[in-house]
Amino acid sequence: MKMPKIARPRIPLGPILQRYFCEYLVSQRDLSPKTIGSYRDTFRLLLAFMERCYRIKPDVVCVDDLDASPVLAFLDDLERQRGNTARTRNARRAAIRSFLRYATSADPLLLPVAQRVMAIPAKRFERASIGHLTREQMQTILDSPDTATFSGQRDRVLLMLLYNTGMRVSELASLRIRDVSLESRMSVHILGKGRKNRSVPLWRQTAKMLRAWLRQIDCGPDLPLLPNARGNPMTRSGIAQRLRLAVRCAASEQPSLRSMRISPHTIRHTTAMHLLQSGVDLSVIAMWLGHETTQTTHQYLDADLETKRLALARLKSPSTRKAPRSRADAIVQFLKDL
Repeated sequence: MKMPKIARPRIPLGPILQRYFCEYLVSQRDLSPKTIGSYRDTFRLLLAFMERCYRIKPDVVCVDDLDASPVLAFLDDLERQRGNTARTRNARRAAIRSFLRYATSADPLLLPVAQRVMAIPAKRFERASIGHLTREQMQTILDSPDTATFSGQRDRVLLMLLYNTGMRVSELASLRIRDVSLESRMSVHILGKGRKNRSVPLWRQTAKMLRAWLRQIDCGPDLPLLPNARGNPMTRSGIAQRLRLAVRCAASEQPSLRSMRISPHTIRHTTAMHLLQSGVDLSVIAMWLGHETTQTTHQYLDADLETKRLALARLKSPSTRKAPRSRADAIVQFLKDL
């Protein structure tokens, strides 16, 4: 006589998800608020999808409901309905995988569900070519703000810092006066992605601009280095808007800028490419930009066609002789001539 199958009690998602965020992500891993926010948004979208497509209310969703089939359907829905890119899809997938690894450690019986979800591959995507500016284009943009005005002086410092440091726009927006050192070791201290700290040296010209700028504003150490008209830190969109204004002004002297889409990240790419073309090692550029590994920085080497041309010029081209026409070639030619 066969033994009756004993149904394993299902594990509600809510309590273990709360422990995942509060105990694991916040207390144990101490992740940044932005990372936690990204993971939170993933599960908000996932629970809404489960209710819409599977008629399961968020309060009654169980961990084993998040099997490979609904998770894959959710990821596909992100692309079809929300218009998310493959990169965003992969980020949502990573958040779900992280949660299931935690859930499996709490209840090993969830391992089959987790393994099926882990088998969902990341979606491949084509990486866009890196857009960057020439030195002449960059110089024209730097010269475009009207330094006779307060906003023009700030914009000149803003653009110079972007180009000098290659920092991300969020890093620039969060700079405080205390983050700048203008003594013998002129540098700026940056709190980067993942709360990683780095210091980047400043050109003498950048330091000179900063000294003049600091004489124009209140210099409390906790005050924003680049305040807006209300004295608050500039926002990412505000920085992007001032850059667009500078590009429009510079386009009158550099018409090639009119057809280019230039964002603060374009300036970051430009800094990296100019460092590479000046002979700076990739590992140094990775530290400069705040990359965790040189794998991310390697894309600049791939994109630098001029460096490839110089490398090819150092390699002597082999001599070749014209091969005699073979009988097979003659037969092919005969068929072509028919």
